[in-house]
Amino acid sequence: MKNKAPENTGINSSDDLLELLEPANYNYSPVTPLKPDAFEIDDDTKIELIEKHFSAIMNILGLDMNDDSLKDTPKRVAKMYVKEIFSGLNPANKPDITLFENKFGYNQMLVERNIAVKSNCEHHFVPIIGKAHVAYISNGKVIGLSKLNRLVQYCSKRPQVQERLTVQIADEISKALGTNDVAVMIDAYHHCVSSRGVNDPDSSTVTTEYRGKFLHADQRVEFLKLIGK
Repeated sequence: MKNKAPENTGINSSDDLLELLEPANYNYSPVTPLKPDAFEIDDDTKIELIEKHFSAIMNILGLDMNDDSLKDTPKRVAKMYVKEIFSGLNPANKPDITLFENKFGYNQMLVERNIAVKSNCEHHFVPIIGKAHVAYISNGKVIGLSKLNRLVQYCSKRPQVQERLTVQIADEISKALGTNDVAVMIDAYHHCVSSRGVNDPDSSTVTTEYRGKFLHADQRVEFLKLIGK
């Protein structure tokens, strides 16, 4: 009996296999998903609308909205969302970047460690708390050190997943300095893991983004050594 001819699966390469295995609706973009009209509503109107919706949520939960401690909570939450913890959604809030000429010819990596990361998980809207370590190698410009902190804060102040946050920080540093020689590491605790679900308070998540010269093993080793990893 002759062997049956192999069935044509349509898989002719590893790329075809990867495409088949990938979820069709997975968003690989490093851009935070926003509606096209996201900024047509001004901040005051957003606060007013969120206040009404959050008040409805509290009512559904059975809370007494006449209580002195609770009656102003919807407005406080609305202002916090728009003006504070999600203010990084609006490009108008992007920090101004101060650059200086690298007159001293410093051509080694510059590392800033332990930058506070305070973000919120886009799946459950609970905190992501941790530290970011960033590095770059100058191609002629250097950045005011506090601006690295501000770029991390700007990218963090939006609903996030840590992978996207890591890439966004690298993108902003790279664009600001005009260099691809950038490294970013984030080590963070997710309250969606520690305070709900599996309730594991000790596990943290580490993500990295290496570009340019940091793709070379010796540069990565030096970076990791300098940040104490």
